[in-house]
Amino acid sequence: MTTKLSRRDFLKVSTLLGGLTLAPDLPGWMPRMAFAPAGVEPAGDILVTVFQRGAMDGLNAVIPHGESNYYDLRKTLAIPEPKPGDDQTGIDLDGFFSLHPSLRPLKDLWDDQALAIVHAVGSPDPTHSHFDAMDYMERGTPGEKKITTGWIGRHLQTAPWQNDSPFRAIGMGGIMQASLRGPVPVATLRSIADFHLQGRPEDLERLRRNLASLYSAGSALDAEAVETFSAVDLLSSIDVSTYAPEGGAAYPDTEFGLALQQVAQIVKAEIGMEVACVDIGGWDTHNQQGVLTGTMPALLDELATGLAAFYHDLGERAERVTLVTMSEFGRRAYENGSGGTDHGHGNLMFVLGGNVNGGKVYGEWPGLAEEQLYGPGDLAVTTDFRDVLAEIVQKRLANPNLEEVFPNYPAWKNLGVVVDGG
Repeated sequence: MTTKLSRRDFLKVSTLLGGLTLAPDLPGWMPRMAFAPAGVEPAGDILVTVFQRGAMDGLNAVIPHGESNYYDLRKTLAIPEPKPGDDQTGIDLDGFFSLHPSLRPLKDLWDDQALAIVHAVGSPDPTHSHFDAMDYMERGTPGEKKITTGWIGRHLQTAPWQNDSPFRAIGMGGIMQASLRGPVPVATLRSIADFHLQGRPEDLERLRRNLASLYSAGSALDAEAVETFSAVDLLSSIDVSTYAPEGGAAYPDTEFGLALQQVAQIVKAEIGMEVACVDIGGWDTHNQQGVLTGTMPALLDELATGLAAFYHDLGERAERVTLVTMSEFGRRAYENGSGGTDHGHGNLMFVLGGNVNGGKVYGEWPGLAEEQLYGPGDLAVTTDFRDVLAEIVQKRLANPNLEEVFPNYPAWKNLGVVVDGG
């Protein structure tokens, strides 16, 4: 929505907006909030993306214990081969791959066939720069920066429907994720409590009065004022203080856990959310990565506990939610001299939901022999990350316009990771 203001209107509106600063902790989403045009009900799933920023070590998360080269390359960091009854070893999945012991909460989801894994997946671009690799993945255009929108933003723009909810797309955290960039407005939330102004009813009422005044200002921003007022009312109806997760779910007491819990609350509130983006950082484990305890095992535990809680909390609603994880690249196949791993290439993605063809590791395993490694000693990429995302967009989000969501990538491969929604 584009609005031109006269100098008189600008001064009038600025005066009214200035009153909003009287309420502390004003939500950061306020200037960008607007409705998309009214349309038909979205036909597909709700999409939740989890970006593991910093480059997760996929080789120690889902371990290729069936290949001896893994143990040759990681003399001190390798996760022990699975042994029945020993919780200090890998958790066997299929005789070749196993989960890190800290990912134990995911094993039940695997057994229920709600969790699939894609290994040796990543971007074809060879960069080892965190910034560039994340940027390319969020744009969905490896090696190409001329396209300024993100892949999710283009999905929302090209979907065969529109959605008048101000919460059609939500970025959890203080900064909007680059994948959401595009013409469709996005709400960024640190927490639902931002909308409740940290539980201070008097401040929320002051916010409402200021919005009402803005509506009556007679300016070109009247429509935006009404929409923002409606947004505050809509999300304020969600009671965060008494929320009790379902299904025995216990979220980790971290920013990541809180973000997933609040996404689950918004899913249940049915206020029109189609996409939510959540981040979990700290994966850049050059030093003292840890084997069974330490930095990476703690992160894996947080990730697994959060994902399992989210899935169980949704209950039957998980049939209409698809969650996918990604990280900018993996770690080098061999360990370094500092008890860690350096920037690599191939990695893995988790796909979770009620319509996932789970209980299987997808992708062609390239091997870890010296002649099979990529570049300076990295796991090769045999599956483009866009194959996974494109399949989700087409089959679960019901958007056939893949050439617009992922431009210049016409020959995507159907891996069969998710059920076709028809």
